[in-house]
Amino acid sequence: MAEVHALDDYYLAITLLITIGYQLFFFSIAFSFKFDKLTDFAGGTNFVVLAIITLAFSGHHHARQIVDSLFIMLWGARLSGFLLFRILKTGKDDRFDDKRDKFWSFLGFWVFQMLWVWIVSLPVTILNSPNVTRFNQPRFGTGRDIAGVILFVIGFLLESISDVQKYIFRSKPENKGRVCDVGLFVWTRHPNYFGEIIIQFSIFMIAVSPAAYGYVHGGAYSALYASILGPFFLTALLMFLSGLPLQERPGAKKRYESGNHWESFKTYTERTSILIPFPQQLYVHMPTILKRTIFLEFPIYVFDPAKHADQSKVREREAEEGNSGERHEQEAHN
Repeated sequence: MAEVHALDDYYLAITLLITIGYQLFFFSIAFSFKFDKLTDFAGGTNFVVLAIITLAFSGHHHARQIVDSLFIMLWGARLSGFLLFRILKTGKDDRFDDKRDKFWSFLGFWVFQMLWVWIVSLPVTILNSPNVTRFNQPRFGTGRDIAGVILFVIGFLLESISDVQKYIFRSKPENKGRVCDVGLFVWTRHPNYFGEIIIQFSIFMIAVSPAAYGYVHGGAYSALYASILGPFFLTALLMFLSGLPLQERPGAKKRYESGNHWESFKTYTERTSILIPFPQQLYVHMPTILKRTIFLEFPIYVFDPAKHADQSKVREREAEEGNSGERHEQEAHN
């Protein structure tokens, strides 16, 4: 099959247009019918669509292109499938409670999802583009290829297994409100995020091989290295915007104010690394400076009850608990 030249020879414009059209199609359904179930499905499957199209357009199916394209397709399909299954069970997505009826706020989320898909897809998009495939390619199996495959398998297993473990844990009535501290969550509070980051860097590692080994030159060389923006963007997203910042301090604040297993949660966070897997027996004795630097538990994630808690809610809860305790004592005496 002859390669297809579509708008530009890096496939940047065509993949952007496809992503915009794909996301707007699902946005129109979600907004019109107030339907949350397709949001994450649209994001994950968009990666699959872009990988298939750019691989088909390239006209050159080197083993590296096929493997890297399959990796991002496998990741996107698993992610979208799991999130679709989960939302079908829960019924709705709480993230959109304040956006679902507001056109521009809701659209803003979908625009950000467009950027997420397009940017994170860059390593595979550029690897499959005519400006890269016109050069001779190193045979698949270089050191970077092998390292990339190993990292992908590790990351994929971490993300997949931890998603299932947390879902099973939360689906049991006796675990309602409890801290998920089983399986991979003994090693890190967010094994799924760590796995996802590893996956994206592994895909980049494989994609950049033609440039790293001197087979690709000029603009194509720079483009392949510049595609590291994809894994960096996803890492920044998880660490500073939609991942850890929404999970850590807000989650701790909610537990503290409501008294929902706060002490067990506090003990768990003190013993368990926030992102990088590490034995609890060692992490609990780790100096705070190492936790805040090497282990990435930055101050923005840390909850301080004196600074961040709404003390009026705490007092209300304590008063209710006190009244409840008095009633129970009276009932016992009667």
